[in-house]
This record gives sequence, structure tokens and C-alpha cells, in this order.
Amino acid sequence: QLQLVESGGGLVQPGGSLRLSCVASGSILDYYIIGWFRQAPGKGREGVSSIRMRNRSTKYADSVKGRFTISRDSADNTVYLQMNDLKPEDTAVYVCGAFRAGILVVPTLDAAPYNYWGQGTQVTVSS
Repeated sequence: QLQLVESGGGLVQPGGSLRLSCVASGSILDYYIIGWFRQAPGKGREGVSSIRMRNRSTKYADSVKGRFTISRDSADNTVYLQMNDLKPEDTAVYVCGAFRAGILVVPTLDAAPYNYWGQGTQVTVSS
């Protein structure tokens, strides 16, 4: 059983930065893919970024390429989302998800295979 806890959200001005953290209850180095998703009021869940823990392979939504960076730490139980040059349209609840993937599975922004979810952290970008 894997538990995920997000933190790092808050209120930031346009152009500012935040770093979100997703801490897992145990090691997620082997087999796991971790993703960041966001949901704004009245909208569906949008995949933002995803990482394969073992080889650090990543995927990004076009809307955040060049601005957001997903990474993992040396303890292999934490994934970060560094968000730079934030825009008002980035405002949403950001949720960390995970699934245990086979060796051929690559990072995905499709929420369907993710079966572990955190509670989310609010990011608000406003003047």
C-alpha cells in the first residue's frame, strides 16, 4: 500500500515560483511512475508532468514545458515539481499520483493507470 502526501502549494504572483513535494510512504524507486495532475474549478483533471523513478525519464504537458521541472531526490521516496514563471492559468489543486508500472511502461499524463493518489495542494497564481 502506497500513500502519497503533497505539500508546497500557496499563493504566488504571476511570474513567481513554487516547488511542490510528493512524499511516498515507502520506496518508489523500482517500478513506479509518479505524476503530477491538476484540476481547476469546472475543469477535468489535467496531467502536468510524470517521471519514471528508476531512470528519471520524464514527460511534460505542452502548457508547462520550459517552465516546470519534475525530479526525484536521493532518498527515492520524494518527487518534486519545480514551477517557474507561473501564470494565472496554472491555478489549480495539484495532486500527486502513482502507479506500479511494468518495465516497458513510460511516463504518462493519462490519469487512467494511476491508482494511488494524494489529497492535493492548492496553487493560486494571482496579482
